[in-house]
Amino acid sequence: MNTQSTKEQQLVEYAIEAQGLTKRFGNNIAVNQFDLRIPKGSIYGFLGPNGCGKSTCMRLLTGLLEPTEGQIRILGENLAGHEESLKQRMGYMTQKFSLYEKLTVRENLDFVGAVYGLSRARRKIRIEELLTLYDLEHQTKQFAGSMSGGQRQRLALACATLHSPELLFLDEPTSAVDPENRREFWERLFDLCSAGTTILVSTHYMDEAERCHALAIMEQGYKRADGSPKTLMETMPATVIEVSGDELRHLKQNLIQHSEIMSAAQIGAHLRVLVKQEVQDPLGFIKQLSDGRNAVLARPSLEDVFVACTGGRHVG
Repeated sequence: MNTQSTKEQQLVEYAIEAQGLTKRFGNNIAVNQFDLRIPKGSIYGFLGPNGCGKSTCMRLLTGLLEPTEGQIRILGENLAGHEESLKQRMGYMTQKFSLYEKLTVRENLDFVGAVYGLSRARRKIRIEELLTLYDLEHQTKQFAGSMSGGQRQRLALACATLHSPELLFLDEPTSAVDPENRREFWERLFDLCSAGTTILVSTHYMDEAERCHALAIMEQGYKRADGSPKTLMETMPATVIEVSGDELRHLKQNLIQHSEIMSAAQIGAHLRVLVKQEVQDPLGFIKQLSDGRNAVLARPSLEDVFVACTGGRHVG
C-alpha cells in the first residue's frame, strides 16, 4: 500500500459527502443509491438530460427535500438536524429566475440580504461590491422583470452569493442565455472557486461539463460514471473511430446492426463510431465493415463518454 497516497486522501476535506442517497416519489425512484464526494474548493458537475435526477439530487443536498434513504454530510456536518444552520453557509441558484420581477435590482439584493440576516450596514457594503463585480451598476433601479437573460443571470448569481456562502448550488444556471454570456458566467464561477467557494452545478451542455474539475454522468436517477473529464475520456469503455467517404447514412445503418458497435453518429463529413472495448482490433474491424472508406482513430470527447455510459450501453 502507498502510505503517502493514503495520507493525502485523509487530508482531503469534502464539502459534500453522500452515501446511498435515494429518493422515491411513490413508485418512481428519482435518485437511486447515489454516492458522492466533492472536495472543498472545486467545481463539480451533474451532467444529464432533463428528468435524470439532477434537480432532485440538488434539493436533497440543500435540505429542501428529505431523502428516502441515505446519509448526507455538508461542510463536515450531518445535514439531518442541521438544515437551518447549514443554509446560512450555502447559496442556491435555481433553474428558473426566482427573484421578484416587480422589485428593482437593488431592492432584490437588499431583500435577499435581509433574509440571510445581514445587518443594514453590511448589506449596503456587500451590495455595492456585487453591483460592481457583476456589472449591474447601471441597472440598480431597473425592475428585474425587464432585464435581459444575461442580466437576470448575473443578478441571480449576485443574490445567491450575497452572504458569501462556502458552498454554492447552481441548477441549470445557463439554460436561458447565449454562448457569450455562458462563457462570462463560467469565468465568474472560477473566480468564486479561486476564492474558496465550492460549487456544484448541473448542466446538459457538454462544453460546460468539461469545464468542471470533476463530474457525475446521470441517467434515470443513477450515477453512471464520475471523475475528472480527462479521466473519464481516458478510461472510456470504447474506442472512437472516424470514418469518411460516400453514403455515410447507409454505412451507419449497416454498422449499428453489429453488437460490437455502441454508437454511430454523423458529425459533419465524418461518421463517429464507438466500438466496444472487447474488440481486439477496432480500427481493422471498422475498416473491414466500411468497404474501403477512410477510417482513423479519434480522441474521445466527453460526449462520447456520455453516449457510452447511457442508453443501456453502460457497463455493470
